[in-house]
Amino acid sequence: MAEKEDFGTLFGMPYNFERPSVGRLLSAYWQPGKGMLVEKPFGVGYTLNLASWRSWIVLLVAAVLLYNERSGTEEPEEADEEEPVEVIVDD
Repeated sequence: MAEKEDFGTLFGMPYNFERPSVGRLLSAYWQPGKGMLVEKPFGVGYTLNLASWRSWIVLLVAAVLLYNERSGTEEPEEADEEEPVEVIVDD
């Protein structure tokens, strides 16, 4: 029986199912010479490279959007404050 690969690419998407270690996790999320996205240290796909300033902007925008969503207050709509409309139906 052939051994299955723990890492590689499938349809252009990287995967890695090797047992993660602290050193590998830290080195995967902090790669100064690389772009904004780097291969995940465990799992399928890509993750943010925290050594890139663009990644920090993405995280900041996501945090602001999440904060706005959770702390938003419901303002009453103007339609609720108006008087009811009378509807006349002819037979």
